[in-house]
Amino acid sequence: MALSASSSAQQARQALANRLSELCRDAGLNGRDLARLCGWHPSKSSRIMNARTPPSADDIRAWAAACKTENQADDLIASLRNVEDMWVGWRRMERAGLRKAQEDRLPLYERTRRFRSYSSWLVPGMIQTHAYTAAALRAIQRRRGLVDDVADAVAARMERQRVLYEGDRRFAFLVEESVIRSGIGGTEVMIGQLGHLIAMASLPNVSLGVVPMRPDRERWPVEGFWIYDTTQVNVELVSGYLTITQPSEVAMYADTFAELADLAVYGANARALITAAMDKLR
Repeated sequence: MALSASSSAQQARQALANRLSELCRDAGLNGRDLARLCGWHPSKSSRIMNARTPPSADDIRAWAAACKTENQADDLIASLRNVEDMWVGWRRMERAGLRKAQEDRLPLYERTRRFRSYSSWLVPGMIQTHAYTAAALRAIQRRRGLVDDVADAVAARMERQRVLYEGDRRFAFLVEESVIRSGIGGTEVMIGQLGHLIAMASLPNVSLGVVPMRPDRERWPVEGFWIYDTTQVNVELVSGYLTITQPSEVAMYADTFAELADLAVYGANARALITAAMDKLR
């Protein structure tokens, strides 16, 4: 399990380490005793108890057996899985292909009512065209050497877009001007995508803001992120996919979104930037 800079992930790791330490103390054992019973080097117990090294599922089973609390092993392993899911490297997330990675996010989209999305890299997936999505996922598949299920993955993302039209959901999208000025898939794909952005911005439940390029910004671009209601943030980084649920961290991203939203232009001004980008491509 990779370490991340997120306090949400760190606190979850520490909470699991604390539970394991409590089992050890309640059994009248110290770290050295537990290591001996498990057949480990003494430093391994210390690293796990201090959240410096994450345990494996087998480590937890051995720990519970040494503390004579085998009945708690399944709950502890479930906690471990929750911690692991807070930070997922792309290789792990996409090991079964891109289609499954797309499908796995659908339940989160279905239960969310308020979406806020900021992107400094690409057009957000919910408002991508089929051709733009195909170009983006094909580039990922080739770069990471994944199995070729791009067509199925594109279909899964297109299917997910139905939540735009269902229920009383609200969507606020922010993109940097660089996203509409440089893209993927070639001229025709980008022109089609930019026209689609104009159409999406006309939906009554969608707000689309473009943050203009300018030389005097005080809030610079940051990593792309999604905020789901007020309970969860997902961040796409170069190395992996981060899930944040710690309220203080969610609030930080909400504040950042608000600051970036204040810099953006909307309506006719946003359409003017998008149209200018289309004209330049032509």
